[in-house]
This record gives sequence, structure tokens and C-alpha cells, in this order.
Amino acid sequence: MINRGKSQYSNKRWFKRFFTWPLEGILAWVVVNTLKLLPIDIASGLMGIIARTLGPHLSVSNRARINISNCFPDWTESKIKIVLRDMWENCGRIIGEYPHIQNLDVSGKDKRVEVIGVEHIQSMRDDGLPGIVFSAHLGNWELLPMLAEPNGLSMNFVYRALNSPLAEKVLRKAHGRLSPYLIPKSREGAIKMARVLKDGGHLAIMIDQKLNEGLAIPFFGRPAKTTTALAAFALRHRCPIIPARVERIAGATFRVVFYPPIQLPNSGDTVRDTELIMLNANQIIEDWIRDTPSQWLWLHRRWGK
Repeated sequence: MINRGKSQYSNKRWFKRFFTWPLEGILAWVVVNTLKLLPIDIASGLMGIIARTLGPHLSVSNRARINISNCFPDWTESKIKIVLRDMWENCGRIIGEYPHIQNLDVSGKDKRVEVIGVEHIQSMRDDGLPGIVFSAHLGNWELLPMLAEPNGLSMNFVYRALNSPLAEKVLRKAHGRLSPYLIPKSREGAIKMARVLKDGGHLAIMIDQKLNEGLAIPFFGRPAKTTTALAAFALRHRCPIIPARVERIAGATFRVVFYPPIQLPNSGDTVRDTELIMLNANQIIEDWIRDTPSQWLWLHRRWGK
């Protein structure tokens, strides 16, 4: 039985490595390069329509529907369906905008991207300390990495790499000049994150996905395994933590808001201080989601298994 199990695992791994992952890479190349030929508004709208039409019928939508109903138990089934469709449209728009994201003017001068609270980023740039920006999968979160450079801030961005090496290569190439600043989540990535902060650098981290090794921190009133890297690094270096939110206003038009740094507790109890920071961070993200529920990626396994 043990050998058979190992054999089945080996066969599945072989199938992914030599068929599934290369196919995903080819598909990613075709999609990215096809959408690149279209204006951003057309690409965004087209992929939004496709995702809005097909997405709700995928099996993964059941997870999103359960998550929404658990977080908003007083909502009617009709309202949940509306938010679900709108969420899929937002996801489709992100795909359509992906090949064009590097061409957007994020300096604050372009009406397509409104930037609020840039003074908080500039303060982080000038304070002589390492620093961390945290956000969530809201609006088009791919905009966030672009906001540092125009404000003279060198920043590294932590993300989850794709399983397919070819698809990962395609998407990293689409990031253009930002590619060297991307840190994949991994043991090696954690070491690099620590090194960046030790050298006085800056990180941007998404904290709204489940981490099995994380702490159970309340999120929408229920325990959710949450990464503690944000708090651990901030407490170690006593550096600022800035919340950053990306909101889709309409179509391919966005608002990015940088908020004042959150207060760091200093009780001397590291475990308790870590919990307080992550509780605060989770509450901030929850408030953003309640404000624009259709713009959050409800597909995550954020709670439970």
C-alpha cells in the first residue's frame, strides 16, 4: 500500500511537471500577449464579462459563496449572488489589466489612478528606518508594487509564486523592471525578507491569506490562521507599518490609499504584542472588505480547512 501510494504521487507529480504546468505556461503566454494587443479598457471589460459569466458556475465558487454567507449571515441569497458575480468580474478585469499595469501613470497626475496619503510613503522613505506596507487582495492589488518607485522608495514585494515554472516566468516578465524586487513566499524568501529589513529596506506584504503555521486571529468574528511575519519584523526593528488599500472606482480606474502607520505596542510581552498588531491589521482589512465586499478575493480558504 505504501509503495502504491508513492507510485500514485509520483505519477501525479510527473503529469503536472510534463503536461499540466507546461500547458498552463503556454496558456499564460497566449493570454498575456493577446490582451497586450488590446487597449486596457477593452481588455479589462472583455475579461470582466467572461469571468462574470463563467466564474459563478465553477466549483470553486461554492467556497466563495460559503465564505460570504458566513461573514454576512443576514444577507439574502440574491445579494450573495450579486456580490459573487461582481467578484468574478473584478477578477477578470485584473487579468485583462495585467499586461498593461506597467504602463499606467501612478504618480498621481493621471486621473485613472488617484493616490491618497502619499505623504506616509514619503515619510517611510525619509525616516532612516526599515518599513513595511501591508495590504490585501482587493481592487487590483497588482497596482500596489508600482507606487514605491515614483516616490523614491525602494521596496521589495512578497508574493506567492505560481506552481508552473513557465507560467511564473511569463508573469514575472510582465512585471518588467519590478521583477528583481519580487520575493516568492518560501523559506529562502523569508531569509531574504529578514535581510532586506536588516539592511534598512522596505517590504510590502499581503496578509489576508490563510497560513497554517500562523496564529488564530479573529477575522469577521471567526478565528483565521494569520501570518505573524508582519508583527514579528515590526517588533524586531521597531519600524513603521503602513496599511495600503487599492480600490476599483469604475472600470480600469482606481484609488490607492496609504494610511498613517499603525501604533506598535511595547508591553514587553512579544506574543501578546504580536497578537495585538495582527488583530488590528485584520480589523483594518475587514473594514475595507465590508466597504467593498465584491472587490475582495473570496476564493481563499481563509477559515478552517
